[in-house]
Amino acid sequence: MASRNNVLTTFEPDRIIQPIYTGGDVALDRNARVLATCLGDEAVLTDLDSGQTLARLEGDGEVLTAIAITPSASHLILCSRSLSMRVYSLQPADHGLLTLVPLLLRTLKPHSTPVITIAIDSSGTLLGTGSADGVIKVWDIRGGFVTHTLRGHNGVISALHFFEAIAPEKTGEESSISRKRSRKDTSTNGDGMAGIVQGDTATARFRLASGSEDGKIRIWDLSKRKSIASLDSHVSVVRSFDFSASHNALVSASRDKTAIIWDAQTWAIRRVIPVVEMVESAGFVGDSAFMYTGGESGRLRIWDSGTGRESTKEQPSGGEGDEIIHVLHNSQVNILLTVHADQSLLLHSTATLARTDLSSKIEPLLLIRRISGTHDEIIDLAYVTPDRSLLALATNSESIRLVSLAVHDPTSSSVSGGSYFGADVALLKGHEDIIICLAVDWSGCWLATGAKDNTARLWKIDHARKAYEHYATYTGHAESLGAIALSQQPSAWKSFNSNPVENPPEFLLTGSQDKTVKRWSVSQPAKTKTQSGYQPLSRAVYTRKAHDKDINAISVNHDNILFASASQDRTVKIWSVEEGEVQGILRGHRRGVWSVMFAPKDIPAISGDSTGPASTRHGVVLTGSGDKTIKIWSLTDYSCLRTLEGHTNSVLKVLWMPVLPSEDASRRPIQIASAGGDGLVKIWDADTGEPACTLDNHTDRIWALAADPSTNTLVSGGGDSVVTLWKDTTSHTMATTAAASMARVEQEQRLMNYIHAGSYREAIVLALTLHHPARLLSLFQGVVDRSPPEEGSLCGLKAVDEVLRHLSDEQLLELLTRLRDWNTNARTAVVAQRILNVIVRSYPADRLAGLRGRGWKEVVDGLKAYTERHYKRMVELMDESYLMEYTLREMEEVGFVDGEDGLGEMAMVS
Repeated sequence: MASRNNVLTTFEPDRIIQPIYTGGDVALDRNARVLATCLGDEAVLTDLDSGQTLARLEGDGEVLTAIAITPSASHLILCSRSLSMRVYSLQPADHGLLTLVPLLLRTLKPHSTPVITIAIDSSGTLLGTGSADGVIKVWDIRGGFVTHTLRGHNGVISALHFFEAIAPEKTGEESSISRKRSRKDTSTNGDGMAGIVQGDTATARFRLASGSEDGKIRIWDLSKRKSIASLDSHVSVVRSFDFSASHNALVSASRDKTAIIWDAQTWAIRRVIPVVEMVESAGFVGDSAFMYTGGESGRLRIWDSGTGRESTKEQPSGGEGDEIIHVLHNSQVNILLTVHADQSLLLHSTATLARTDLSSKIEPLLLIRRISGTHDEIIDLAYVTPDRSLLALATNSESIRLVSLAVHDPTSSSVSGGSYFGADVALLKGHEDIIICLAVDWSGCWLATGAKDNTARLWKIDHARKAYEHYATYTGHAESLGAIALSQQPSAWKSFNSNPVENPPEFLLTGSQDKTVKRWSVSQPAKTKTQSGYQPLSRAVYTRKAHDKDINAISVNHDNILFASASQDRTVKIWSVEEGEVQGILRGHRRGVWSVMFAPKDIPAISGDSTGPASTRHGVVLTGSGDKTIKIWSLTDYSCLRTLEGHTNSVLKVLWMPVLPSEDASRRPIQIASAGGDGLVKIWDADTGEPACTLDNHTDRIWALAADPSTNTLVSGGGDSVVTLWKDTTSHTMATTAAASMARVEQEQRLMNYIHAGSYREAIVLALTLHHPARLLSLFQGVVDRSPPEEGSLCGLKAVDEVLRHLSDEQLLELLTRLRDWNTNARTAVVAQRILNVIVRSYPADRLAGLRGRGWKEVVDGLKAYTERHYKRMVELMDESYLMEYTLREMEEVGFVDGEDGLGEMAMVS
């Protein structure tokens, strides 16, 4: 039998890509390091440099409506539909890891209706909340109390912004009067809030701008606690504000397709900017004359605030899901963070604006990073690039996301770096409908995609040059594509092998809902002119009516001679690649077949269910079906070798586990990986048909599964938007198990030596450590049965008494657990009672009562119940002994008379 030294039996989740944002508010601290996002009813804090999750805060079951973080990242405020507002203190973890420890300070009910918008002032001490009831409240964050309640709006509060007004220059006489009034106000206020309440010189300029859904804007003087201006120029929902101290101006953005710049001294309109799109956010870019807007077009636009003209060149409107819903500006690191409706976050650099002439048109701001808040439902995935450093994801959208699998470099602290695990590297756009399937060639440099737009596309992945380009489009199917495959063998020409990125695969195979398969010739020197330029000529070599229902999967064998197609008609067909002729049909599944995969080259013989090892010379095929089974088929006679059962839902993906270069393929057991609708990944032994291990880290069905041939790392993705990388830990587990087994053997030998030498202390402690109740019972049995017992000993030997008096809490609880078990058996109850007697007499009651551990209550209850039973039995024995005593006493009155034969003759005495 083949050696099983390298059997893959243990996998552990190594790294996980999880959603961080699914809609709602987004907040950023002053240093652009901590990103706070809403994830349903939870909040997630992410390090913007490394992509690591700093903290995840559980919700109260209701969706978050607003989130904010103080500029210093010291506090986090969450508001939800449950009408609650939670205030957290954020502290760095003590162990030095890059994590934050959130401490809930208080939970408040700020309004009678849900909070819609919140804002924090630049000092991080004041919090403003606006709700659907039209009321605004200002809170002291650290104190947790309300400082202001502002009423005046008639509708939902849609925007808030704190700012500090620029004080007008005063004459000498006015300044003297102001100082006297300030001293008087401060001296008469004893509640510690003179700054905001009475209006001293330090805080008299605190302002709050508020906007509502009816388009009204109010400016509040927090010192005087009243509205000092009411602005009525907008005719739709006011979405955002921003204040510029250098220009002493406030800009407001509205869905009435305008942005208005207001003079902060007179509150007159300086300029109305016709943005000609519903604006969700607007603001000034630092102290410059530029300002930005973002809205329904999905494009970040830069404007000259002095003239009201757009500075950026004309940009095409974005597609569905590209709408900008928030824009966050950070002047310290010169970035603008745009939040889009498709839950993606884009980082743009504003550094070039400082060197830009206002009179000239500029290019759109440089996009330095893209962050996917969620990958939605992951339909398919594949490793790409020769070193498998990128992951291509089909995420229920029209684009392919290339995600980095690299480990973050801690020496790099640039926000624009983006070279960390899970970072978005590129977005491949071109399809017009959802991408259903993808495939990668043998080199990892070419990626093929099939979509619901009835087309297939081929992409060139040149990671070394950071170039990810569309190569060709293949049009011809009448319905959406469901399966695609590329050549799995290098070309016969050496030039193709030496530089695969410049030499596409020989062919492409596609399967569609139109029930046909097509072979496309890829390596064609001829090109055709299109709207986007010259592209390689793509044409179908042949088209075959393949199945009676949708085609779900296509697989090409290792030498590019055969390919297999799997369909909802419950069959798998084997085809010749060159001629497109059917070579055989695999029948046996009771429902549609979701996945098919050819076995790798030189696979060892596989044992059938009822036969011996079957020949694999002609190849082996693996299939997964909606009937919850996996089947292994021989291409020698197209028969089923083995059926694997274990999933509780449809098997959606199957693959052969790769053989590592350091392993001997002839001695390594053949293993299979499968993913199903039950959210589980299973590893199987193909020879026995038994699962080697089950991997569980998903909460929804798993559509995609792939393996890295160089490391055996599995990657799975499914409907829960989670991508899990499973690390093969078999070698480590085997080494750990072997070391533990060797150590246990050595300890058992030491235990025997201690018992033989009479070293009771070491023997008892070691027996408790090794969990050897039989050895421990034998040791105590010998002590209790000792004859004669040592004088003054409770159990029979003073040395054992001494050991039992100095046990740790863990050892004492372990011993009491053993005594409970021995106490249930009448043959061992005597030993248990003798040792229990020693323990009760050796330890005070408070020490025994203070024992806390797993099963402590059950141990005490068990000891009590059987001890009472033994006591009752002893009482019954004593009662029976009274009858014996009575009988013996009565027999003393019986006399014996000697007979002639020397025998006694009994007579009654009157």
